[in-house]
Amino acid sequence: MAKTSKTAKSAQKPALTQDPHAVREPRANNLEMAIGHEVRTYRKKLGITVADLAAATGMSVGMLSKIENGNISPSLTTLQALSQALGMPITAFFKGFEEPKSASFVKAGEGVNLERRGTRAGHHYSLLGHIENNTSGVVVEPYLITLNAESDVFPTFQHEGMEFLYMLEGEVVYRHGDSLYRMQAGDSLFFDADAPHGPEELVSLPARYLSIISYPQRR
Repeated sequence: MAKTSKTAKSAQKPALTQDPHAVREPRANNLEMAIGHEVRTYRKKLGITVADLAAATGMSVGMLSKIENGNISPSLTTLQALSQALGMPITAFFKGFEEPKSASFVKAGEGVNLERRGTRAGHHYSLLGHIENNTSGVVVEPYLITLNAESDVFPTFQHEGMEFLYMLEGEVVYRHGDSLYRMQAGDSLFFDADAPHGPEELVSLPARYLSIISYPQRR
């Protein structure tokens, strides 16, 4: 049997490229306002007036003012004319539009209990949230897993994606591939879920831990 490890294998400090506290420039939640903002921004970058842009597109000054102020919804023909006059792709008109974002809120004890492989071995799975068709391209499944019954059956799991475990209470020896990790409250384990993994020994029950699984979203 592989030697039990108290800590994950040492690794060099990762070079993280994303700032989790970064603030993005506010975006419009109204499509017309977003288009108008981009038209005005590109026009000013070129150093031309509304009258100049009106002459270049064949539109009236009043019409262009309404577009820049987000008061009307321009047609595709109008956007094409503006695109040519400003030297910008049509898709650039929409980059400032903020699509509605989803959130999933679950009150304590109200997670969705699921039947998963391992349920018969005394594993209880509570799904804590789920967002379909999100904009990140990644599916994330957060589970609260409770082990509260002795069992001689230790199911091994293996699936695509990455998985993160955070121990809340109890103590288990958790297998990942050929390595064993003794996990107690406060310990965490992050791993490639394509390797066989799962509890190897239930040391102190009940045991509870968070399991967060992520994998590519299929569109």
